[in-house]
Amino acid sequence: MVKLSLRELYLDELRDLYDAENRLVKALPKLAKEGKSQELRSGFEEHLEQTKGHVERLQEIFEAMGEKASGKRCAAMAGLIQEGGEMMGADFETGVKDAALISAAQRVEHYEIAAYGCVRTWAGLLGESEAQNLLQQTLNEEKETDEKLTELSEEINSDAMGGASGKTRMQDEVPRPRGKSRSAKA
Repeated sequence: MVKLSLRELYLDELRDLYDAENRLVKALPKLAKEGKSQELRSGFEEHLEQTKGHVERLQEIFEAMGEKASGKRCAAMAGLIQEGGEMMGADFETGVKDAALISAAQRVEHYEIAAYGCVRTWAGLLGESEAQNLLQQTLNEEKETDEKLTELSEEINSDAMGGASGKTRMQDEVPRPRGKSRSAKA
């Protein structure tokens, strides 16, 4: 059995990411179409443009390495996209589908954050400073997207739970303790 070098692992993971990003280029328009919130739809459309840029950066890295820009089937992304597709096909109460779409999107972002963090580190160890910079740019964008989804989810999840009244069922069902202010320490 041949043992893989760090460079071979790095190249293998770049191919995995290349496939993952190309899968997302196809999946993001479907997510945008399914979203009910205009802000969520716009976020998916904005991230689609970023994702196209991620593909271009990976192509640039492959070219600098003298390698063909090609993907290796990313089973993780294929699974995450399949789960997202199942969510899109489900019948949800009003407002809940957007919460499900955010959940699916954040799973994707967390996978990408982990993967880009690894390849960025390996690029540095291998002396690929330009690639390291490009991968860091992508990593930063993935983290920003995750943060935007988290912020958006606060409103969307609240709407999904409580509907138009703005109150959540938990607020309606759980009595507040009397005699203590919210800022009092327990």
